[in-house]
Order: sequence, then C-alpha cells, then structure tokens
Amino acid sequence: MTLKFDELYDRHILEIHRYLAGRLGSELADDLAAETFLTAFRKRDRFDPSRGEVRPWLYGIANNLVSLHRRSESRRLAALRRVPAEQPHSHEERVLTRVMAASAQGQLATALATLSDGERDVLLLVALADLSHEEVGQALGIPFGTVGSRLSRVRKKLRVALGDTNPMLGGTDG
Repeated sequence: MTLKFDELYDRHILEIHRYLAGRLGSELADDLAAETFLTAFRKRDRFDPSRGEVRPWLYGIANNLVSLHRRSESRRLAALRRVPAEQPHSHEERVLTRVMAASAQGQLATALATLSDGERDVLLLVALADLSHEEVGQALGIPFGTVGSRLSRVRKKLRVALGDTNPMLGGTDG
C-alpha cells in the first residue's frame, strides 16, 4: 500500500462504520469497524493493488465480518418490521419523502430478509456503501456480470414486495 496505514484508517473509517451500522446497528458497527481495520492491518501484505483499489478491499473485509454476524442482521431486520414508522419532525419539503419511506420500512425489511445472502450483500454494498459494480465485484470476489444480474434480480424482488412503488419517489416505478 502506498498510503500509511493511519492515513488509510482516517480516510475510510467513517464510511466503513456507516456501512456496518446500516447492516448491523451502531453498537456492532463500532466493534466491526475496528475489527475491519485490524484485519486489514494483519493482512496488509496480501493486498494486491493490481487487483483493484483499497476501498473495495476494506468493504470485502467488512462484508466478511457481517457474514459472521448474519443472525444479528436477521434480528435487526425483524425489529425493523415490527417498529412503527417514525413520523418526521422537520421541514415541509422533506415530510412527504420521509413519510413514504417510513411507511415502507416494514415491507422493505421483510423483503430484505427474504433475499439470499449474496443478493443482500450486493444490494447493501451498492445502497449503503455506494460502491460501483466493479467495486462490489472486487469486495465480494465475484464477476462484474454477477453483480449486475444479482442487483437486477433484487430490484425486481423489492419492486414486487413494495407493491410496484418506489417510496422515495412517492409513486409507481413505471
């Protein structure tokens, strides 16, 4: 790695933590974000820059740690299904979007729980970590085409589960 490890940590810790918190909650994210960087430090000699950037490599490590905590993720999704939608208390222009998204929370959590591990990993690396298809492929060790086909399959499943609507747009997906 051309970066010093402390620079690597400073550059990526917040986004890795945010991804892990989205998957498993903030309590586990604290521990797993630290574990991600500890693992990266221990395996730094195995990082091959010719295979891609360090960011997806870190997400791959984080995703492997999530795999070890799948039960926690399943419990989190089950809890999201049970929690009533939180009513927003902010500006008028954000109210409609938040209410629509909050009302779909239980349906979305149910749908996410039915996805295969591979489908859920691809979706959440794109949605929570904002990784490109190439970066997701690198993080998971799968081909670019597999990322695209899984993401397409997941989008169709979620569209059906949400009644052919996009809660962020407030209407049908068309």
